[in-house]
Amino acid sequence: MAMGSFSNQNHQAPTAEINMTPMVDVMLVLLIIFIITAPLMTHSVKVDLPRASSTPTPEKPMTLQVSITATNAIFVGAERINNEALETRFREAVAQDANVEMHLRADRDTRYEAVADTMSAARRAGLTKIGFVTQPGSSSSK
Repeated sequence: MAMGSFSNQNHQAPTAEINMTPMVDVMLVLLIIFIITAPLMTHSVKVDLPRASSTPTPEKPMTLQVSITATNAIFVGAERINNEALETRFREAVAQDANVEMHLRADRDTRYEAVADTMSAARRAGLTKIGFVTQPGSSSSK
């Protein structure tokens, strides 16, 4: 009945267990650190800010509605303009408002040359914002 015998009959293999105590100790230390530092992060300085009321004034730029029909007739708004007077009309609009926008509506059957000439006249007159207006619908063509 000796406890420390040299006999091989009752030999036990070493057990491989994970010691959880150090991990629990580290987790408790981290928990305490977070409990202490969390209120410090929400600390803010009280400042009495001045009060002022104002409403923003959104300035919409002037827009030119330019339409080109299938017969290559050019309209600015509802007024028909010939090609020679088109650039002068654009220059007048730029003189009124430097941020003028041109919204170009062209018929499906309009020649590309008429659209290119109109855009070219707009650029020469100083128009920098040109938008193409299209009709929403299916993406299929003729």
